Amino acid sequence: MDPRQRPYRSVLYIPGSRDRALDKARTLPVDAIIFDLEDAVAADEKANARDTLKAALAEGGYGERVKIVRINGLDTEWGRADAEAVREMDADVVLLPKVGSAADVDALAAVTGDLPIWAMMETPQGMLNAAEIAAHPLMAGFVMGTNDLAKDLQTRFRPDRLPLMTSLGLCVLAAKAEGLIIVDGVYNAFKDEDGLAAECEQGRDMGFDGKTLIHPAQVNITNAAFAPSEAEIDLARRQIAAFEETEAQGQGVAVVDGKIVENLHAVTAREILAKAKAISALQAG
Repeated sequence: MDPRQRPYRSVLYIPGSRDRALDKARTLPVDAIIFDLEDAVAADEKANARDTLKAALAEGGYGERVKIVRINGLDTEWGRADAEAVREMDADVVLLPKVGSAADVDALAAVTGDLPIWAMMETPQGMLNAAEIAAHPLMAGFVMGTNDLAKDLQTRFRPDRLPLMTSLGLCVLAAKAEGLIIVDGVYNAFKDEDGLAAECEQGRDMGFDGKTLIHPAQVNITNAAFAPSEAEIDLARRQIAAFEETEAQGQGVAVVDGKIVENLHAVTAREILAKAKAISALQAG
């Protein structure tokens, strides 16, 4: 499946040290899983977590879910061993925390080889260097680490996330310029469904491909928010049909619902239908 058409609506963090959580993740309707060796694992469990996660991934059962392993930073005592372990795991992606520059990505690639790399974008330096990080040849995706970013920026919490808009926007621009996946940060109040839905809507409008989650209760809301709606699918089909008919008549512009439809609208409409088809395929699988 084309990585740009593959859904990344819901990306759930799972502790790499907990057998029960690793097993439950096999049954959850998420598009991707971040198996966490960093924040979710206590210092004295780091080594055991690598072995536990490697065994779980070798056992399989995760279907079409993208398997992402977040390691500890290479500047920590665990990072190098994590990177070496992930190189031998059945993982699709390695996720590096607190990426500040392309040099950080180079350092990881020297250990993990040609394994695709995603970057946690969660520091002021990372925001300022987002374009060069995105342009790295092994970079495949960005994950917004909004909690760490807010801490470093010393912002106050606001439901509209206004203090984070510059950072979010810089990362979206960099990711889109290089054709990367980009997923939004977590929503901490996992029982606040209305707040989660609002933040998902905001992220979707900004261009994020999906959202990282901290609890399975958040999956359904996020999947719905980042999937094309029935109304969007219907409009896309009608736009394509109208544009193709107009094109067959030697013209370049159609009209649907009183609005102009040009080639760029037809391209977007086809992307919507491709994503809807990919989501249906994942659900069927």
